[in-house]
Amino acid sequence: MISYLRSEFRISFAMLACMRFFSVLICLTCLFCACAQAQTETEFNRSKYINSLKEERQVKDVEMQTDAQSPIPEDEKKTFKSLNYYKPKVKFLKQASFVRFAQPEHFHMKTTTERLPEYSLYGKVTFRHMGRRITLNVYKNIELSKKQGFENYLFIPFTDKTNGKDTYGGGRFLDVTETGADKLTIDFNKAYNPYCAYNHKYSCPIPPPENHLKICIKAGEKKLHK
Repeated sequence: MISYLRSEFRISFAMLACMRFFSVLICLTCLFCACAQAQTETEFNRSKYINSLKEERQVKDVEMQTDAQSPIPEDEKKTFKSLNYYKPKVKFLKQASFVRFAQPEHFHMKTTTERLPEYSLYGKVTFRHMGRRITLNVYKNIELSKKQGFENYLFIPFTDKTNGKDTYGGGRFLDVTETGADKLTIDFNKAYNPYCAYNHKYSCPIPPPENHLKICIKAGEKKLHK
């Protein structure tokens, strides 16, 4: 009888061990599948984002060549094919913390001409890039904000170490939208040149010293003529 019980105990213990092993194996398999699915979704979103960005660039290229309001000089439109861009990189898409100033300071921003449009220093965004903490001021064009559809339009002009080399020497611009949240999406892949980069007849804002970055932002539009 004792021998029988010992035998049953060994069998039960073995079965329990097997059950535990298979339970752990099933959990690990489920975890692996979930991770694989999450990775697949991330890759899909990455691909979707890059394809969307490329489509936006293609649309802009067509507008630059055909639109009557294009800054490209008429004698250059015949040979114009596309703007020059850095390759899209997801690392330049930032979720930045956004702080609004309680009493936005109004001032006249310098431009490439004598024109001095009125802006307000609306707030600032802060994010990390390549291990660095970066802050940029965010501005609102007072006159533009009075127009329908531009009430929530915000503006980030900036310079970086690529200016005058790969990119336009006068700096580049970013457009963002006020959503009421404490975060703003900053997409340097969409950094664009002012019209002055293509035609000297335009008057363009000059990025204030506070937005002069001491790093290279290799994203967005490059100089049209290399």
